[in-house]
Amino acid sequence: MVWREEFEQKIMETPVLDGIISKRPLRKKAGSRNYDENLMDEFIETHLGASLRKRNRTKEDLEKETETEAMIALSLGFPIDALLEEEIKAGVVSELGGKEQNDYIVVRNHILAKWRDNVRIWLSKEHIKETVSGEYEHLLSSAYDFLLYNGYINFGVSPPFTALIPEEASEGSVIIVGAGLAGLAAARQLLSFRFKVVVLEGRNRPGGRVYTQKMGRKGNFAAVDLGGSVITGIHANPLGVLARQLSIPLHKVRDKCPLYKPDGAPVDEEIDTKVELIFNKLLDKVTQLRQMMGGFANNISLGSVLETLRQLYAVAGSTDERQLLDWHFANLEYANAGCLTNLSAAYWDQDDPYEMGGDHCFLAGGNWRLVKALCEGVPIFYGKTVRTIRYGSEGVEVIAGEQMFQADMVLCTVPLGVLKKRTIRFEPELPEKKLAAIDRLGFGLLNKVAMVFPHAFWGEDLDTFGCLSKYSHTRGEFFLFYSYHTVSGGPALVALVAGEAAQYFEYRDPSTLLHQVLSILKGTAHV
Repeated sequence: MVWREEFEQKIMETPVLDGIISKRPLRKKAGSRNYDENLMDEFIETHLGASLRKRNRTKEDLEKETETEAMIALSLGFPIDALLEEEIKAGVVSELGGKEQNDYIVVRNHILAKWRDNVRIWLSKEHIKETVSGEYEHLLSSAYDFLLYNGYINFGVSPPFTALIPEEASEGSVIIVGAGLAGLAAARQLLSFRFKVVVLEGRNRPGGRVYTQKMGRKGNFAAVDLGGSVITGIHANPLGVLARQLSIPLHKVRDKCPLYKPDGAPVDEEIDTKVELIFNKLLDKVTQLRQMMGGFANNISLGSVLETLRQLYAVAGSTDERQLLDWHFANLEYANAGCLTNLSAAYWDQDDPYEMGGDHCFLAGGNWRLVKALCEGVPIFYGKTVRTIRYGSEGVEVIAGEQMFQADMVLCTVPLGVLKKRTIRFEPELPEKKLAAIDRLGFGLLNKVAMVFPHAFWGEDLDTFGCLSKYSHTRGEFFLFYSYHTVSGGPALVALVAGEAAQYFEYRDPSTLLHQVLSILKGTAHV
C-alpha cells in the first residue's frame, strides 16, 4: 500500500502535458517535444547576434525574423544551435564552431523558411540573394546546395518543378526497384538532377503499401486507405508539402476520442484520466530504470518491465482500471506496430528524436492522390518482379522475368520483408554487415477491417473512438476505430487490430471477424 500511495501521489503531482489526454489515438510516449521560447530568445541574443543583415531590415525586424526562421527550422528537424551530422560530413563550413558556423545556421534557416513559405515555387539562389547580404554569398551557396541536393527544398510535384526536369540526361542512368513512395520520390529527384531513370514495379499498380480502395455499393461509396492512412505530423513531413502543392485539403484528426467498456458503457472520465496518468508515469519509470540498468536493459522487453512496475506499485488493480491500462498498452503496440513483449526496453523509443511535429491528418480523397501525382512523368514498368541484381564497377544488370535492364546504378526500395526472404539474389552477395542489419531489423504488423455504412451512426463529430477488451491478450482487437466520413466521400469506418491480436487475426475467417466487429459496434452505447 505504501508503494501504491506514493506512486498515486506522484501521479497527482505530475503536470498534464499539452495534448496528453486528448491525442491518445496517435500518441506514442508520455513526453512531448516542446521547445522553450525563452531559451530560444536567449540563444538568438547570445549566439546568433545581428551580424548577418538581410537587406532593408531594421535590427528589430532582423531579430524577429531570425527567431521565427529558427523556430521553423527546428520544426523541420534542424537544431537551432548546431549542424546536422550530414552537414558536418558535407563540409558546409570551413571550421566547426564560431562565427562562420553561426552565420551559416542563420542563412540555412532563412532558406528553409523562405521555401516553406511557398512550396509551389522553385527557390533559386538569385531569389535568396535579394534578402541576404552579399558578404555571406559563400555561405548562401553552401547552405543552398546542401538543402537542394539532400531534398530539403525544391522537391515535390509542383508544375514548375516538372517543367525544370531536363529532357536529356547527362549524369548517368539509374534503375529503381519498387514504385512505392520512396521509389517514386527518388525517381523524381534523380530526374531533376539530370539522371536517366526507369522504375521496375512487381505489382500492376504504384504506391506500395499506400493503397486507396473504393468501397461500397448502390450509390453509397467511399475511398478508404487500406494501407498507410494517417499523415502523422505535417511540419517536417514531405507528404504535407505534396498536399500543399496539389491544394488537397487536409483534415486534422480531432482530439476527441471517447472510450467504451466491453459492455458498451462509456468509460468514467475520472478513471480515464487517472489511468492515462498511470500509463504515462509507468513509461517515465521505464526510462529511469533503463538509465540505471545500462546495458542490462538491452535484452529485457518493454512489456515485462511495464507489467513488473504495475505489480510493484500495485496500480490499475480494479477490472475497469486494468482494462483501461490494457487499452493504452494496445495503443502503444499500435504506435510501434508490434507486441510489447517483442520491444526492447532499452530501444523501443529510439526513433522519437525523428518524429515529425504538427497535426495528424487525413488526406481528402485518400493518399492515392499523392501517389498519382508522384507518378507523373516517371517511366514505370509494371509487372516486373526483380529476381536478380548484378552489380560491379562496370554498372548493373537487373533481371525481371525474361528481361534484363542495364544501367550505371541501381536503387533498391523494396520492403524489408522482401529482403528478409532473400527473394532477390544479389551478385555478388551483399556485404555481411548489410545482411546482418536486414536480419536484425524487424517490421511491424497492423490489421484493419474497413466498412462502409448507410450513414455515420457513430456521430459526425468523431474521428476516432476506442473499445476496451475483457482480456489482456485480446486488448488490441478492434481497440480503435477511425472514421473517414470527412474525407472519403462516404460514411467509412476502419477498425484497427494491433499487438498479439493482429497476429491471431491472420489465421481467422474474415466473415467471423466482420461479425465480431459489428457486434462490438451494436453493443456500444452512444455509437
